[in-house]
Amino acid sequence: MEKRKVAIPQLKEMKKAGQKIKMVTAYDYPTAVLIDKSPIETILVGDSLGMVVLGYEGTVPVTMADMIHHIRPVVKGAPHTLVVGDMPFMSYNVSREEAIRNAGRLLKEGGADCVKLEGGAVVAPTVRAIVEAGIPVMAHIGLTPQTASALGGFKVQGKDAAMAAQLLADAQALEEAGACAIVLECIPAQLARLITEKLTIPTIGIGAGPWCDGQVLVTQDMMGLFDRFVPKFVKQYANVGKVMLEAFEKYAAEVDAGAFPDMGHSFTMKEEELRKLE
Repeated sequence: MEKRKVAIPQLKEMKKAGQKIKMVTAYDYPTAVLIDKSPIETILVGDSLGMVVLGYEGTVPVTMADMIHHIRPVVKGAPHTLVVGDMPFMSYNVSREEAIRNAGRLLKEGGADCVKLEGGAVVAPTVRAIVEAGIPVMAHIGLTPQTASALGGFKVQGKDAAMAAQLLADAQALEEAGACAIVLECIPAQLARLITEKLTIPTIGIGAGPWCDGQVLVTQDMMGLFDRFVPKFVKQYANVGKVMLEAFEKYAAEVDAGAFPDMGHSFTMKEEELRKLE
C-alpha cells in the first residue's frame, strides 16, 4: 500500500484517535528517501543541522540560506512525508513582518509544508501573524537550543512548580495563537503529560517522556552518527557510524595492499586497440 502524505489538519485528528505521530530529522536527499519508505509521517529539517551536519557548537550560526539549502533535497526525497522546516535564530525575532517573510521563504523556496519556531507566550503574537498569513506553524517550548545560554545551558526545564506553570501557560498561548502542534523538549514526563491533556493540538516530545502525542529524534543521534555528546533521552537504534568507520578502514587497507581495485572493478579495452598504441 502506497504511503499517503499526512496533511496538517490530520495531526490533530491523530491526537484525537490516539495515534502516535512519528518524526525524525533529515538534512539530505538519501536520508529523506529512506524515511519516505518507512511508516514515519513527519520529517523535521531542524537547525540541529548546525551541529550534526555543519560542525558548529550550537544552532545559533545556522542561516536561512542553510535551512533552504537542506530543506530542498529533503522535500524532493520524501514526497509522501510531511516536511517541517526550522526557522533559524533571528529569522523571526526582529519583527513580525520579517518573520512572515522568512517563514514564507521556507515554503516558497524550500518547499516545506510547515515551519517550526522556538519560544513561549512571548512569540505567540508572531505565531499568530505567520498563521494568519496562511503558513502552518509548529511551536517549540522547554529546552529551546537557540536560547540555551539564557536558560543556563542544555538542561531539563520545568522541574519546579513555577517554571512548570509557565511552560503550561506558554503551551496554551501558542495553541490559542494557532500553532498546529508543539514540540516539548527536555521537560519532566509528568509535566508533558499534563500539557498533552490540556491541549487540543498534538504534542511531540523529545526528552519529554512517553505520554506525548508523538516523538521526534535526531537521526544522527539514533543512528550513532554523532558522538560529540549523546543526550539521556536518545535511544540508539543502530550504530551506523561504527559500520561506516569499519568500511573506511577496510577500503584504506585494500588500497594500500593493491587489492582494490581489482579487474572486476576496472574497465578494459580490446587488445587490438591497445596494440595500436605500441
